[in-house]
Amino acid sequence: MRRVSKFSAAIAVTAALALTATACGESSDESSGSDDGKMKIGMAYDVGGRGDNSFNDSAARGLDKAKAEFGAETKELTAKTGESSADRDQRLQSLAEGGYNPVIAIGFAYKEAVDKIAPKYPKVSFGLVDSVSDAKNVANIVFTEEQGSYLAGVAAALKSKDDKIGFIGGVDLPLIKKFAAGFRQGVLDTKPKATVQIQYLSTGSDLSGFGSPDKGKAAAKGMLDKGIDVIFAAAGGSGAGSIEAVAGKKGAWSIGVDSDQAKDPALSKYADTILTSVVKNVDSGVFDLVKSVKDGKPLTGTQTYSLAKGGVSLTPTGDHLKDIQTQLDEAKKKIVDGTITVKTTT
Repeated sequence: MRRVSKFSAAIAVTAALALTATACGESSDESSGSDDGKMKIGMAYDVGGRGDNSFNDSAARGLDKAKAEFGAETKELTAKTGESSADRDQRLQSLAEGGYNPVIAIGFAYKEAVDKIAPKYPKVSFGLVDSVSDAKNVANIVFTEEQGSYLAGVAAALKSKDDKIGFIGGVDLPLIKKFAAGFRQGVLDTKPKATVQIQYLSTGSDLSGFGSPDKGKAAAKGMLDKGIDVIFAAAGGSGAGSIEAVAGKKGAWSIGVDSDQAKDPALSKYADTILTSVVKNVDSGVFDLVKSVKDGKPLTGTQTYSLAKGGVSLTPTGDHLKDIQTQLDEAKKKIVDGTITVKTTT
């Protein structure tokens, strides 16, 4: 009976640990690391995770590069729609406890969790993408989204036939409003008489707007029905629905975000109607942080990836911008030299 009790207890403990791991989110790499001296990198994705064809995939590319270059072991955990702040806390804590260093949180939704967990592990370097923490052992990886979006606005204005242009944001948060503001300014600076319709898929703490392709498709269809012929969607995974809808309307263009969506296997069939994508090089930020930790000089504080530094850009896939490249280059030069100051709010 005594042996049976111990065996049963072991099973119970194992089950409890499994449940805890599940609560932390899905893992695409179950490696728990080892004690052989290898670098161990922990990645906590936003909703949608690896395979979202957008924001998280950009971060994943940086992780993959670091893994290959440094022979590192990695563990990837993913947030779930509707999860609590405690879930994000637990996800980061489990990676820090597991010996992963750095631990990188992808997305502004992790700010409170980083603020809470990072100070508890002062010897671990944390990365926070798209928000800013004051913790001393955190590198805040942020981008000038409005600058890349401005260039997209210029392109949209020059390519639109009827000067009717649309913007779909995933959630009406300050971060996404930066995209909207820059885009709108780029359009109106280029064609003052153009109109820009701005629509958000969800509001406040409801983050479903980042992971609902059906909502993105419906919003885009509504705009197309009103005669809008260029639509920029900064909506994470929901943007795929917008791109699909636009592809079904002759003469219309979509603009992707975060990754070169015309090259994404799941969206490449729509490449002929994807004008360009506003790329945030999250992969560069992720890799730079990992390399700094590997070199023994961890980055801390705010690391801003601007247009001038190549942190944001427009993709040239399909040569759809070829006929307007001169105008885009002129706009870029003016932003970089300060002649144009791009707004962050509409």
